[in-house]
Amino acid sequence: MRSFAVPESIAAHARRFYAEGGVPVPPRPAATVLLLRPDPAGEAGFEVYMIRRAAGMTFGGMYAFPGGSVDPGDSEIRLDWTGPDAAGWGDRLGLSAGAAQAVVCAAAREVFEEAGVLLAGPDPGTVVGDVSGDEWERARQALVNRRTGFADLLRDCRLTLRADLLLPWSRWITPEFEPRRFDTYFFVALLPAGQRPRDVSGEADRTVWIRPAEALARSAAGELAMLPPTLVTLTELDGCPDLAALPAAAAGRDPAAPIVPRIAETEDGTPTFVLP
Repeated sequence: MRSFAVPESIAAHARRFYAEGGVPVPPRPAATVLLLRPDPAGEAGFEVYMIRRAAGMTFGGMYAFPGGSVDPGDSEIRLDWTGPDAAGWGDRLGLSAGAAQAVVCAAAREVFEEAGVLLAGPDPGTVVGDVSGDEWERARQALVNRRTGFADLLRDCRLTLRADLLLPWSRWITPEFEPRRFDTYFFVALLPAGQRPRDVSGEADRTVWIRPAEALARSAAGELAMLPPTLVTLTELDGCPDLAALPAAAAGRDPAAPIVPRIAETEDGTPTFVLP
């Protein structure tokens, strides 16, 4: 059993929830993508792209990875993609075909909306290069503002979604006392050559490329605030010696099994997050 410190603001909210007999709200399906790249210095290992949520956002001030909620249209759109079909993804994620398609599409859509990285290409074997130009930015803004849909964007640009670049990793459900809850599927993906993530969403106030071990050390030192899903995922990534080891590591995981942090108190009354 693993335990983590609980920020006092979260602990106070949890106490009120239980004292008042609060009823948990249903979690919304969501997806998160960990973008990875080789160490730019040429050393062994890799870096992960992290964002700090802006103060006004849910979990503001916490470092996390790009992602967000599934949109209703994510399960209904029709688009070309490379990789397992929706039913195959459903088997891997423990979901119906429609729900699995929604999660996969949400992962690709959110990483484009929040980080400006597009996991798509003109054919099943390639990925687009730099998508930071004005024309791409107009397309991204139209997607963010819901003036266009993700499938429409890909179709207009004659692109195929590279769903095969997403490796399912884990599934986390927000604790029952939170007013906004998410059932989030975590994926890992390599940063496509020629692309560079950037803070374009307005939902973050800082971004950083960092090695998992350094992120964990800085979190332990109180420099980077993180919640258990981020800390655990970084710890798991730190166990991979290099990017070549990631596919096998992901294949050996069960991304359908939900992990739900709960709050407990130590003998001295200190609240902690406890994981099974």
